[in-house]
Amino acid sequence: MPAEGGTAGRETHTGTAPRDAATGLTYAEAGVDIAAGDRAVDLIRPAVASTLRPEVIGGIGGFGGLFALPPGRYHEPVLVAATDGVGTKLDLARTSGRLDTVGIDLVAMCVDDLVCQGAEPLFFLDYLAVGKLDPQQAAVLVGGVAAGCRAAGCALLGGEMAEHPGVMEPDAFDLAGFAVGVVERARIIDGTATRHGDVVLGLASPGLRSNGFSLAREIIARNGWSLDRPAWPGASTSLADELLTPSIVYTRAVLAVIEEVEVHAVAHITGGGLPGNVARVLPPGTVAVLDRSAWSVPRIQSELAAAGGLADRELVQTFNLGLGMVVVVPAGGAAPAMEVLRAHGVRATVVGEITAAPPGTPAALRMDAV
Repeated sequence: MPAEGGTAGRETHTGTAPRDAATGLTYAEAGVDIAAGDRAVDLIRPAVASTLRPEVIGGIGGFGGLFALPPGRYHEPVLVAATDGVGTKLDLARTSGRLDTVGIDLVAMCVDDLVCQGAEPLFFLDYLAVGKLDPQQAAVLVGGVAAGCRAAGCALLGGEMAEHPGVMEPDAFDLAGFAVGVVERARIIDGTATRHGDVVLGLASPGLRSNGFSLAREIIARNGWSLDRPAWPGASTSLADELLTPSIVYTRAVLAVIEEVEVHAVAHITGGGLPGNVARVLPPGTVAVLDRSAWSVPRIQSELAAAGGLADRELVQTFNLGLGMVVVVPAGGAAPAMEVLRAHGVRATVVGEITAAPPGTPAALRMDAV
């Protein structure tokens, strides 16, 4: 198969072939266009090249991507891996014809998982499945992935574009990704250092990030809203603008905090919201107590909650309430950590503290009611 990716290993399951009288039906007649795949590869080369790191070995065309850990840089390196998708946010992107940022969402969902354990992302692989390959569309989608990789500082090492005629509708597509990072074994963040009196920092997230879109789409459908209507009465942005706001890639900012401040725990607020993600990074015998008056919920989330008649429990477990990540630091580290985050363009505030529970009690999250 022709290779596409960032210096190695992106394959395309696509191309045209003339009918051979001896063999009959061609692959192209079955709906797979290899020539379109080749055109897509050519279109994305510059975007992929823009993500390269010095550790990448070789050029485009290999079956696998090569990445060499620099000798002497790590004492005891541990590789950390994560994989994810964008979910049904993709459907809103397809419907609105705005495909340039969902690749950023994809990268954010993966690399911001890695940094929860203190890992620096090294490289990324993406998988694009389509009903019928449109080279320009593929270039836009992969261009978004490349933009996310640049934001995270990782190489887009390769990937796959697969055409699935007869299985997917011609205009349908799906996007998934896989990231690998590295952390020194002695610097792995696993939450065990968390103590009573630690401070919880909330990192602001506009929009919905990439979770809760199935519920959002159902609310939109039941209310008969169009994506080009104002996001709310008097809004200067459309519903599509708010829903397709790309996810912030927090990785570099959090890594910078880790270099400057003692960090005890990091949680990426994805599916399950704050309740489903904060307690999982805390040790037994601790409770994270959050003050919901300490930060603002994005207006789009409040509007969706009102339009859907969501109970507060449903809102809290589905959306992130405006916090994309939380970082737990000692009380004395809160101010310097927030200064580092601000220097990296990330708004953060103290949203709570860690309190003690009876020894052996499972870690828990408690949030003040609104």
